[in-house]
Amino acid sequence: MELKELMQKRYSVRRFKEQEVEKEKILKVLDMARFAPSAVNLQPWHFLVIQDPEKLKEIKTTYEISWFQKAPAVIVALGDHSKSWKRKDGKDHCDIDLGIVVDHLTLAATDQGLGTCWVCAFDAEKCIEILDLPNHLEPIALIPIGYPLYETAKNKTRNDLDTMVSWDKLQ
Repeated sequence: MELKELMQKRYSVRRFKEQEVEKEKILKVLDMARFAPSAVNLQPWHFLVIQDPEKLKEIKTTYEISWFQKAPAVIVALGDHSKSWKRKDGKDHCDIDLGIVVDHLTLAATDQGLGTCWVCAFDAEKCIEILDLPNHLEPIALIPIGYPLYETAKNKTRNDLDTMVSWDKLQ
């Protein structure tokens, strides 16, 4: 798929087919995502793929929205603060790096005919407890992944460039 077409086709999928996602497809998506850039190329990420029905049921208690409960798999994007680059003023780039790699992941999933949605409004503390995460790993996003019920978004709109771009000084 051409890059522009891929970017236009990707949308936040909130309705999935009742169909298991093949491990090979998930591995292909993660393999493509790992080429995302990161600060100082430290790649401070880890992905925990949840497909086991019992573990999936547990992780879904961290975001009890009805559509999320029907996702056939969830990828937990973990930020590794022990690996992430810190700027001189202390700014930790872990969240930025995870944002980039998750974006690559969602585009790679779209390329494989899969749908995803960023979920950031989950109960992070509960997620940490369920997954028994060490202190240096932070759950940044939950990414439900599966075959989308619909091929395209219903009302996907984007702002015009002239509303978000300035030249040489802020307008």
